[in-house]
Amino acid sequence: MKHKFAKGFVIGTISTVGAIAGSLLAFKKTVVDPIEEKESQIEDNRRRANRKSHAAHQG
Repeated sequence: MKHKFAKGFVIGTISTVGAIAGSLLAFKKTVVDPIEEKESQIEDNRRRANRKSHAAHQG
């Protein structure tokens, strides 16, 4: 009886850890990555606008 309990406990623990890891990965892909991508795009646009501004005033 103890052998079955230990085996079930280990399998349950492994599957719980796997489910948590999967949900964290899904959260990162759906929430964190798009935010970082948008921030990067805004920063690139800011750099481009700054270069354009400086180039227009070179006279």
